[in-house]
Amino acid sequence: MAAVPKTKNMSKTKRPIIAVTMGDAAGVGPELCLRLLARTDLPGNAVPLIIGDFDVLGRVAQTLKIELKAPRIDSAPSALDSPAVFDPPGALAGNEVEPGKNQEICGRACVCYIEEAVKGCLAGRFAGMVTAPISKKAMNMAGHDFPGHTELLAYLTRCSSYAMLLYSEKIACAFVTCHQSLRTVAPSLTIERIVEVAELASNTITAIRGRSPRLALLGLNPHAGEEGLFGDEEIRIIAPAKKKISDYFMHVDGPLPPDTAFTPNALKRYGCHVAMYHDQGSIPFKMLAFDTGVNVTMGYPLEWTNH
Repeated sequence: MAAVPKTKNMSKTKRPIIAVTMGDAAGVGPELCLRLLARTDLPGNAVPLIIGDFDVLGRVAQTLKIELKAPRIDSAPSALDSPAVFDPPGALAGNEVEPGKNQEICGRACVCYIEEAVKGCLAGRFAGMVTAPISKKAMNMAGHDFPGHTELLAYLTRCSSYAMLLYSEKIACAFVTCHQSLRTVAPSLTIERIVEVAELASNTITAIRGRSPRLALLGLNPHAGEEGLFGDEEIRIIAPAKKKISDYFMHVDGPLPPDTAFTPNALKRYGCHVAMYHDQGSIPFKMLAFDTGVNVTMGYPLEWTNH
């Protein structure tokens, strides 16, 4: 869940500021933020800045019997020596929040928190951003037609070339398509998009691990189409994409049958799996790294990850 600006130099501060967006005020985000603030063993020298509603945090703190020591501030800082809560004016506007229920006000506020974090990162005030969970339904109720963080952040950073990567030490999965219905996946696949995601994945994994990964390019259909018997997307789209990826000097195998691509031996062989749709990569990833993995969105002018 970290976002590091690439386009501007960060302001020199005593301690790097990590902006932590509170997420949906009716969800688990406030509790996660409070537990972060209560920790005394945070690694490194960075200082967390919670961007969220101070009153909501206070009510949740009372319920959980967690002391909220961080002060409330009303403007985004460029320097910070200890944790604080930045409560953007008018985000929730004093509205009561009903826990566990999708509400328009919560959807509107969570987008405000994300916008403030992105502005701070791009301006160089923040060294990174971390996002607590949002409700996609509440965000939609508030008139923000984005499937999730990934697409919203792409819009805010004016980025057209991006892709989601689920990353852990055990397994990494990049996604050609992501937050869309299953019936729209096949018509969405193109050679160009597969090559684009493979290149993003290869560059990102290389940056993280210091070595170029071998990519596992998954098929779309059962048994990777069985030579056209169960579908021809592997023949028409995925195999030609694999050739182009190889031509760009990236190590890649495929199209591979998805049901055998995540065996222990395959996980040792491949540094990243390139999945054609959301659940194809998310299910094995969350089986193996639910508590340790992060969601990295590749291609932004800032680097961001989401738990």
